[in-house]
Amino acid sequence: MSESTTREERFDHGLEVLRSVDGEAGQRVIDSLADISPELGRQIVSWGFGEIYARPELAPRDRQLVTIGMLTALGGCEPQLEVHVNASLNVGLTPEQIVEAMLHAAVYCGFPKALNATFVAKKVFAERGLLPLGQE
Repeated sequence: MSESTTREERFDHGLEVLRSVDGEAGQRVIDSLADISPELGRQIVSWGFGEIYARPELAPRDRQLVTIGMLTALGGCEPQLEVHVNASLNVGLTPEQIVEAMLHAAVYCGFPKALNATFVAKKVFAERGLLPLGQE
C-alpha cells in the first residue's frame, strides 16, 4: 500500500488479508475489542494484516510458521496461538508441519512452552477432526 492511501483503505485492505488468513477467528478477535479498544482492533487489521502480513517477501504459510514459532517461544499467548494454528491450516500447513514447528521450538524455548503450544494445536486439530495424526 502506498503512503497516500486513506485510513479506511488501509483498514479495508487489512480486513481482506485477515479474512484470507484467519477466517472467522480473526474477525472474532477484532469484534471482541469493539467495546474496550476498537483502535487496537483497527491497528491489528490495518497495520498487522494490511501492512505486515500483506508483504510479498514471505508466503502466508511461511509467515504462519514464523508466527507459530514466536508464539510458542513467548508462551502465555495460547488464545492467539489457537487463532494462528487455525490460520496455519487455512494457508496450507499440515498438522504434522505445525507440530514439527512446535517440536523444533522446544530446542530454543524449552519443553514447557512447546508442550503448552502442542496442547493448543491438539485442541484445534480435535475441533477440525484431524486427530489422531499420522493416520489416513
